[in-house]
Amino acid sequence: MSAYAVVQTGGKQYKVAVGDVVEVEKLEGEPGTEHTFPAVLHVDGGKVTSDADALAKVSVTGKVVEQTKGPKIRIHKFKNKTGYHKRQGHRQKLTRVEVTGISK
Repeated sequence: MSAYAVVQTGGKQYKVAVGDVVEVEKLEGEPGTEHTFPAVLHVDGGKVTSDADALAKVSVTGKVVEQTKGPKIRIHKFKNKTGYHKRQGHRQKLTRVEVTGISK
């Protein structure tokens, strides 16, 4: 079993291991910029760490690979018998991050 951690960023949690590339909500920085994420859970082999004091020592570092956008979401509002139509679209800004290290 290899080591992995659960990190929280952008109001969401992600299970990551060293070498993983994950898409998270937009982080500031150009490609190559390093970021540190707080760990919510750390698993190393059969040892699980969930204590807040022990997790304060765990750091997960990642490198920004690229800034990108998610898929287009189409929003259509309609009210019957009034002639009301509203069309709107949205593309969430995302950052692709490669996890470079999990240290204790």
